[in-house]
Amino acid sequence: MNSSNKEKVVSLVVKEIYEEFPFLWEKYGEHGWERTKEDNYHHLKYLETAFQLKDETHFVEYALWLNNILTTRGMSTNIIIDNFERLAFHLPSYTSSEEKKAFLSYINEANIALNKSNHK
Repeated sequence: MNSSNKEKVVSLVVKEIYEEFPFLWEKYGEHGWERTKEDNYHHLKYLETAFQLKDETHFVEYALWLNNILTTRGMSTNIIIDNFERLAFHLPSYTSSEEKKAFLSYINEANIALNKSNHK
């Protein structure tokens, strides 16, 4: 995935998150917006690495680690899952068919793991 497409996906996802959850502006402000952008670039990096390794556990373990970090800072697991779902919605327009299939699978498995960890 080229950098231009990454930028498009990240911009769409972050904009949608802040529209859906306006309290994030109040709670985290501009700094939160920038961190959310940064986080989404990391999500894409981990998806790409998992794809190169052909190992979905790489992304799933990242998602669980991220959830642990962000929930200790007051973020909800549900917002992380929502973020991944938004990536899954937008990625197919910007990836090859092989990447699309893998990325959607990795995101789905990560969300299953996050849902399980959220209901313990």
